[in-house]
Amino acid sequence: MTRLVSSRRSKILLLFILAFGSAICIFAQPTKDPKVSLGSKTAKDGFRNETEIAGKFNNWKLDADATAWLASMGYKALEIESVFASKPHGEKTDVQVRVKTSRGEFIEGISIKLVSSPNGFNQVDKRWLSHYAKLWKMPTEVVDGLKLFLGETKPNKPSRNAERMFLNELDAETQKSVIAFFTENKEAIVSDILEGDGTFAAKWFLVAYKATDKPRWILKSSSDASKFFSEGSVSITRAGNLKIGRITMQRKGGDGGRETAKMLQFKINPALLLDTR
Repeated sequence: MTRLVSSRRSKILLLFILAFGSAICIFAQPTKDPKVSLGSKTAKDGFRNETEIAGKFNNWKLDADATAWLASMGYKALEIESVFASKPHGEKTDVQVRVKTSRGEFIEGISIKLVSSPNGFNQVDKRWLSHYAKLWKMPTEVVDGLKLFLGETKPNKPSRNAERMFLNELDAETQKSVIAFFTENKEAIVSDILEGDGTFAAKWFLVAYKATDKPRWILKSSSDASKFFSEGSVSITRAGNLKIGRITMQRKGGDGGRETAKMLQFKINPALLLDTR
């Protein structure tokens, strides 16, 4: 009898623990920020696209697109002995292709942009202002102006946003200094944000438009892509951001108001490249 009561008590205790534990799990789950979820989905979509393109290169003998890309890079099918594509992490190069030919082995870094709309924008670079300031040797007055723009420094006069200022709200001299700096250094700046440097610099720029039943692709050298997107003047937009040719420089924003919202980012519309030759 004593054993039976003890067994019943053990079962009751076990059920209580399971129920209480489930309740803790339910209440402990964090509320998802919709902006964070969207960002995560975007990253996953890009990841799948890079995987697909790496697979096409690895299957180049049977894949017409990959054969055409290799030809655009200057490789003749008859001289190719092997192709191996991989994905570096956190680099300008989204897919790195090793091509072995009778002339030797070559490495090609490719930056990939997935396009789902002809009017969409794609982030090409995002870092803290301090990194760009050091990389491009920004003058003090430009750094100070961009700190106001990003919200690292609070507005020093009335602004339409209590946390930061827009470029067209800065004093006239600071606006001129910002425009002059990006105009004088435009070539180097565009090269850095689109191509990068070092081992994993992107030598090629591939735009994949997959919003229709028949996907469109275009492959350009990174230098040609940089030249295209840098075409045009440097100016401050009505929205108070900076336009560098076909590139938009803006405050990152979002992120639920976290510090990372104050990062500087550069965006382009990759679809524009689809209609070039």
